[in-house]
Amino acid sequence: MRYTTALRLFFFLALFNSIGLPVRAGDNLPAPPQVPVRAYVLEDFHSGEILAQDNADARMEPASITKLMTGYIVYKYLQEGRIKLTDPVSISEKAWRAEGSRMFVQVGSKIPLEDLIMGMDIQSGNDATIALAEYVAGTEEAFVELMNKEAARLGMNNTHFTNSPGLPNPNHYTTARDIATLLRAIIKQFPEDYKRYSVREYSYNNIRQQNRNRLLDLDNSVDGGKTGHTSSAGYCLAASAKRGDMRLVSVVLGAKLEKQRVSATQSLFNYGFTFYETQPIYEADKPLTTVRIWKGQSNQLPLGVIDSVYATVPKGKSQEVKSSFQVEPGKITAPVTRGAPFGTITVTRGDKTLMNTPLVALQDVPLAGFFGRLWDTLWWPIYALFHWSR
Repeated sequence: MRYTTALRLFFFLALFNSIGLPVRAGDNLPAPPQVPVRAYVLEDFHSGEILAQDNADARMEPASITKLMTGYIVYKYLQEGRIKLTDPVSISEKAWRAEGSRMFVQVGSKIPLEDLIMGMDIQSGNDATIALAEYVAGTEEAFVELMNKEAARLGMNNTHFTNSPGLPNPNHYTTARDIATLLRAIIKQFPEDYKRYSVREYSYNNIRQQNRNRLLDLDNSVDGGKTGHTSSAGYCLAASAKRGDMRLVSVVLGAKLEKQRVSATQSLFNYGFTFYETQPIYEADKPLTTVRIWKGQSNQLPLGVIDSVYATVPKGKSQEVKSSFQVEPGKITAPVTRGAPFGTITVTRGDKTLMNTPLVALQDVPLAGFFGRLWDTLWWPIYALFHWSR
């Protein structure tokens, strides 16, 4: 039996080596496809696990993929009620004179904000993008400051913007990993706004333009993303695809030809969906345990995770994933705010730790009144005597 298994494994390895796909040690997985781009990254949307990468942290010009950050800020302002889709936006001469891809808005005209978003997301209009930036922040320069602040907040540590649409500039750069972080944030925080990226075409002023993301027509699982191109940046594409319960995010930068950014992205998606699966671990806002809290308006504190926890593993290996949590020892005293950490969740596969994430409070517990605090002060020594577990 052992001889037969070893023989099968030998032929399996020989097969992959014969077609030029090296095998990843430990899991018998083929290496990611070789794609003709300067940099790329493939991530699991839910877990953030990197499934494949090359030069993922190399600083590169993003071209119009920059518009993802412009969109992120606009969506955030919409969500916070600072602006509305029906707001009329005046088109400045600067926006009207924008170089490159355009929506073809006219200087001095007033365009509904939603139309400008469509022009930015689908037509990749530089004019629409600058107009949105000016409307949100007063000037494009002020808007760029917001872009860089949001990038820092999201952990895009190798990114710096100098303009809103992505025009070439030596100090305008990002990385494949940072763009993947941004696209994941858009999908998670603004799912309704993300849907605009799947619209195939949009017409404004009797000018119809198609979405430049050709993968939307080639792969039904692809539901959005953003393209970019300049002569110096090459052809770039950030995209996401969902098959079943699994969603992947891909970013490819610096392809020489448009068809190469499409084929590279499709190859990466096929690789990820073929060889990996996403394993749910803990559901968001579902208590994993409840602990005693003192001097609060409630004496019980539910602990869990605010965002669902997932693991990404090779297909057929989900049964190997184990999870556990541990509450920090000690007395928990109000006030407590939702999200405050009180322990650690550990997810492992075999002898490998896949992640450590905080076990947090799932609700606020305000401080109790005077008599409530007094009662807990008197009761605590007796309780501790018989329940000294934390």
